[in-house]
Amino acid sequence: MKHIAVIGAGTMGNGIAHTFAQFGYDVNLIDISEQSLEKGLKTIEKNLDRMVAKGSIEEAKKQDTLNAITTFTSIEEGVKDADLVVEAATEREDLKLKIFEQLDAACKADAILATNTSSISITKIATATKRPDKVIGMHFMNPVPIMKLVEVIRGYNTSDEVTTRIMELSEKLAKVPVEANDYPGFVANRILMPMINEAVETLYNGVAGVKEIDTVMKLGMAHPMGPLQLADFIGLDVCLSIMNVLYDGFKNPKYAPCPLLVNMVMAGKLGVKSGEGFYDYSASRKAEKPAAQFA
Repeated sequence: MKHIAVIGAGTMGNGIAHTFAQFGYDVNLIDISEQSLEKGLKTIEKNLDRMVAKGSIEEAKKQDTLNAITTFTSIEEGVKDADLVVEAATEREDLKLKIFEQLDAACKADAILATNTSSISITKIATATKRPDKVIGMHFMNPVPIMKLVEVIRGYNTSDEVTTRIMELSEKLAKVPVEANDYPGFVANRILMPMINEAVETLYNGVAGVKEIDTVMKLGMAHPMGPLQLADFIGLDVCLSIMNVLYDGFKNPKYAPCPLLVNMVMAGKLGVKSGEGFYDYSASRKAEKPAAQFA
């Protein structure tokens, strides 16, 4: 596989494009918004500059990485020669099904179609195509250029050959691939999101405050970031969406999202991206103090 197409120039998409390009692959970065593509390229360049400053890569490697990325606003044009497509669009099932239907029609017959979904069924996504054996999950972690894990999720019909190729490809990106089967939340979010939801429940029940809950988890469990701060960085709307996937998939009350999480999302308090979540980001991009109503 030499030619990679990435759908979506947001946080995950530009990180995936950056990583493939850095490791010598030709990358087509595709987004319907020219503005999103420009923003994505600026993010990639900024992250590469940081790597150069740290001595992780040379200036020449930075330029080679940027030169390996071509942008497109048309899916059909961007994927026609791709050996692998990695979809990293918004975490909406209807949108992903539409994209995969387009990819199936526009891609080469032997192209592998991967999704970076963090929770949506690979098997369901594959139903939008006529090549379910070539549809697989590649769940990268954020920030993609730094985090080592790739959760490789095989759908019900994903072939052994495709799974092996994606595992090997992940290793070529200096990642550690871990194979998982297609059940709600896979491994990462089946464990992480209930923990975050329980942290929200702990706050909701008045057991402790925002900083106190995060401090316990950071100092007592050696987590680099507390669960409420992590939820802010992920996006509370994303956390709620994944909890709903778990709840709908298992029909188990333990996966029901906390009412406080639901209310915060309805109120537009989504975390870092909205300027306020469990912490107030209005004065700084750093989570320095809990939002007033939860202090």
